[in-house]
Amino acid sequence: MSGPAWQPVLWQGGGPGQPVPSPMLAAHADRERAVDVLRAGFAEGRLQQDEYEKRVEQAYGSRTLGELARLVADLPQGPQPFGTPFAQQPYPGRAAGVPATFLPAPAATNSKATGALVCGVLCVFTGGITGVPAVVLGHMARGEIRRTGEQGDGFALAGLIMGWLSVAGWALLVLLMVAAFSGGQ
Repeated sequence: MSGPAWQPVLWQGGGPGQPVPSPMLAAHADRERAVDVLRAGFAEGRLQQDEYEKRVEQAYGSRTLGELARLVADLPQGPQPFGTPFAQQPYPGRAAGVPATFLPAPAATNSKATGALVCGVLCVFTGGITGVPAVVLGHMARGEIRRTGEQGDGFALAGLIMGWLSVAGWALLVLLMVAAFSGGQ
């Protein structure tokens, strides 16, 4: 045999000699993830020793994510449910042509935004006492979300709305009480 016994399959069209799907440069962490997938494939008996060694060598020499994707295209990217063929499994939210292994982790939800939402919801049960913390946390969270790109803007906004409604309710109650006491004298 003149070449390797395996021919990796591309995610998006293309064949041997055609451009790889993703020209994005690979980082060291991307190469390590690809090697981890290869290691798992070897441990599960999906790859022979010589094939595994060649692919690992190619992974460490890869410059783009497309080259890495080509190396692991014929291997599962994680645990597979029993009885479900790999090719039929959906991967919601995955960018076309990029395996889930190489996607960045989703952004975390801002904890102050969650706190604002909780305080806003608790306004109903506490008679509006948690309205001020909901407003403060909501404004702080929205500022942090704009700076850091975290998730949770909807939580912060909902907490702000409920908090301001609570504050407005208390202000209206105080105004009515002042009007009632001053109008009686």
